[in-house]
Amino acid sequence: MAKSIRSLVSRKKIGQTPGSVIYTGEKSDQKLFIEAFDYNKEQCIVKELTNVEECFNFEAGTITWININGLNHVIAIEKIGEHYELHPLVLEDIVNISQRPKIDEHDEYLFVVLKMLYYNDDEKIVSEQVSFILGEDYVLSFQEAEGDVFDSVRDRIKQAKGRVRTMPADYLLYTLFDAVVDHYFSVIEILGDKIEGFETAIFSGNVDDDISQKIQNLKREILRVRRAIFPLREVINRIEKNEGRLINKKTITYYRDIYDHLIQVSENIDIYREMIWSLMDMYMTTISNKMNEVMKVLTIMASIFIPLTFIAGIYGMNFEYIPELGYKYSYFILWGVMIILFIGMLIYFKRKKWL
Repeated sequence: MAKSIRSLVSRKKIGQTPGSVIYTGEKSDQKLFIEAFDYNKEQCIVKELTNVEECFNFEAGTITWININGLNHVIAIEKIGEHYELHPLVLEDIVNISQRPKIDEHDEYLFVVLKMLYYNDDEKIVSEQVSFILGEDYVLSFQEAEGDVFDSVRDRIKQAKGRVRTMPADYLLYTLFDAVVDHYFSVIEILGDKIEGFETAIFSGNVDDDISQKIQNLKREILRVRRAIFPLREVINRIEKNEGRLINKKTITYYRDIYDHLIQVSENIDIYREMIWSLMDMYMTTISNKMNEVMKVLTIMASIFIPLTFIAGIYGMNFEYIPELGYKYSYFILWGVMIILFIGMLIYFKRKKWL
């Protein structure tokens, strides 16, 4: 059902002219929520705005962060784009939630798209597109719905923690990026714990019947995380090399630190990717070994009873003259021979370490 809805949504853009602002997500009933942080070194004003026009009334001399939740409200986003003179293709990319992480450089602003990753209360990974506009003294962020990883940034702005209140807008953008990347570490830590749990279960033999499906789901999660993280390295690399006036030289060092973190996360993702492939091989090998153990036991049992069956078959034939049948102790001798064969074969298999 979800795939069919997604395919219908993707068809909305077919045949449309470039720059058409068409929301491609599934949260069409999301309410518009706008919050604004207007601050400088001395003070900070936090507002929840009731209409778009309130986004245009901030005074000069402060840094402003406006966070817009609700990409389905394309008219409001178009008004914001008109006020801040955003290119129509930028507005199109903001409401198109299937964007790959990227950066577009314009004369008066930078446009950046990235993926925000975190685990929800149901332990399912959430991947949400977040778009940023960096201007000279403002940052605009666009999210599909409420719920994000920026609470620590909000707290630092309100309580004047760290450098954020004394730094320009490009440092604010850095703190938002840093919050996103920090949650990448949380995500890969949970992925690592899941892989270790599967390894322990497989080695101990305490596996569920659906463990193969769980491993496949985990593999899809890892690939999803990888697609979100790997392109972001190029985005940060371009910001480091940016020679425009929007990125200060003092802030480049902080973005370089994010780049180092992304390299570390990427390396862990590659390791986990290899581990998850080997995990499936390990599971299949374990199943094969169990099957081999069963077959070995059955083969040994068959090898033991074949000669016994042969003896029983000979003396069970209905011939009139079988000399041994006339002996007084033939029955007991036959049992003795069969028992000696049985014990002798068990000793032989034991010495060969087949048992």
